[in-house]
Amino acid sequence: MNKVSIMKDINQLLDIYCEGCYVKKQLIKERGKTGAHQFCIAQCTVGEQLQFLGREINKMGTTPN
Repeated sequence: MNKVSIMKDINQLLDIYCEGCYVKKQLIKERGKTGAHQFCIAQCTVGEQLQFLGREINKMGTTPN
């Protein structure tokens, strides 16, 4: 996997699951933006996948691929 394909995967996940997410919208109303963000990071399975992909990019370093 290279950086470009990982970024495409990240964008696809965000477009499909995060854009217009009802849970996130509801949590923003109840807990504010920070509370919704914490949920996405700590409990959402899509957030877990995004974190995994981010770690994969970080492992590759700063050389362009």
